[in-house]
Amino acid sequence: MARVRITQTRSTSGHAGVMRRTLLALGLRGREQTVEHEDTPQLRGMLHRVAHLVEVRAANGASPGTREGTGRSARQGSGGE
Repeated sequence: MARVRITQTRSTSGHAGVMRRTLLALGLRGREQTVEHEDTPQLRGMLHRVAHLVEVRAANGASPGTREGTGRSARQGSGGE
């Protein structure tokens, strides 16, 4: 399985307690802290909940949502931009 590197980029001040607990479950205790985890569906669900507070990258340095060779995010459409 692929590994992802998660960095907390924003503070939990002013956010719901469930978000703080999710970050703690991920092993993040403060801003600019980085942890590595196996990429699983459970982890993706946790990251979805706190996406606005963290930055996620593949452990090898590439963005996990980027298609190789295109430079486009997997979520971006093919046109209209």
